[in-house]
Amino acid sequence: MTATPVEAPSTSGPPSPHSAPAVKARSRRRRGRIVAVAFVLPALLLLGALVVYPVLFSAGRSFFDASGTKFVGGDNYTEMFRDPATLKALRNSVIWVVVAPALLTGLGLILAVLVEKIRWATAFKLLLFMPMAVSFLAAGIIFRLAYDEDPDKGVLNAAVVGVHDAFKGTSSYPTAHARDGQGLTRGTDGSYRTTATASPGHTVGLGLVGVAPKDLPKGAEPAYAAAGRTAGARELRGVVYLDFTPGGGGEQGKTDKGESGLPRLKVEAVQDGKAVASATTGADGSFAFKGLDPGATYTVRLPAKNFAPPYEGVSWLGPALVTPAIIGAYLWIWTGFAMVLIGAGLAALPRDALEAARMDGASEWQVFRRITVPLLAPVLTVVFVTLVINVMKVFDLVYIIAPGPVQEDATVLATQMWLVSFGGGNNQGLGSALGMLLLLLVIPAMVFNVRRFRRSQS
Repeated sequence: MTATPVEAPSTSGPPSPHSAPAVKARSRRRRGRIVAVAFVLPALLLLGALVVYPVLFSAGRSFFDASGTKFVGGDNYTEMFRDPATLKALRNSVIWVVVAPALLTGLGLILAVLVEKIRWATAFKLLLFMPMAVSFLAAGIIFRLAYDEDPDKGVLNAAVVGVHDAFKGTSSYPTAHARDGQGLTRGTDGSYRTTATASPGHTVGLGLVGVAPKDLPKGAEPAYAAAGRTAGARELRGVVYLDFTPGGGGEQGKTDKGESGLPRLKVEAVQDGKAVASATTGADGSFAFKGLDPGATYTVRLPAKNFAPPYEGVSWLGPALVTPAIIGAYLWIWTGFAMVLIGAGLAALPRDALEAARMDGASEWQVFRRITVPLLAPVLTVVFVTLVINVMKVFDLVYIIAPGPVQEDATVLATQMWLVSFGGGNNQGLGSALGMLLLLLVIPAMVFNVRRFRRSQS
């Protein structure tokens, strides 16, 4: 009988917890954790000092009164929703959230698609992205000047006034008026008419003052000769002149030598309250109504539009338009940001899908609407939510662009929080409550963005 050899037990298998390799592995992991903590600790300290502590402090401060010594519970939150200024700030913030991100995302998408079709795409992107390099403070000052109501300062109103005057014209003599007791009476509508009536065959003189010699139209000629012309039997003549003799002298109410005519004025002959004839003064201020009834009498009238104040443009920073005007400045700054992000997503789209659609006969609009936009939906969502978070915190532009009298009409939650706390209100309890409200409104968008980012990375 042959004996079967007994095999020695195998030494392979998992190492003992007390073996040297296991100890070394645990030591390496421990050192790795220590190194990781050492790198993360400064960031955690800064995060705690600059974010966590201020949030916790503001949350606690919101339950105390303005002095910070008396606990008032939820009174600040109740007062916050009773204050008309806070409600207006909340309304304006809603307008910002609804309008600005949607416009920016749409503009960014359109520009990103169009830029792909031009030769100088890089230069165009750089041009649109340049406003991002400008601080909000500088951008606010730029647009405060651009929106100035004075056409001599505000470029937008200069353009509006130029277009208006090109199509509708402007009054010739906005500062002109008649002297009392010199034959002209001012009507309630701003027009001037002769006190006495005149009949054909006569010449009337209409003297005005209030026009500086330097403001006379080019080509204006002396009115003395025109005042001496004789009218025909069926003609009523006259002259409108500046009743002022340079250097002094002359007689009021009479056309003296050296006095200039006032050209381009509309003049009407009025009978029984109705204008029966009209004329425009020439270079020497003369006018003539022809074909009148020789036996009738007429009143000569200078219509009010001759003296209407000049068109001064749009009140961009008035109560009605201040919020849209500030949103316009925000669009100027952030359109390049939206275009570049959406353009990056557009560059990553599968070109075979786009080309296949074109080969199947789809128009460019159909390709854009049914393929490009659906494929870009994740990028568009990220851009939109990021802009929502950004506009919720907008402060600089509103504070700088809106003038003091309309600051309350343009205020948003961030500016209202500052005004209540430090801008004269000196109620940091109420300001802290506004800060917590702003935080609660921003958190959902932040959480949505973080989750979206994590899903895209998985």
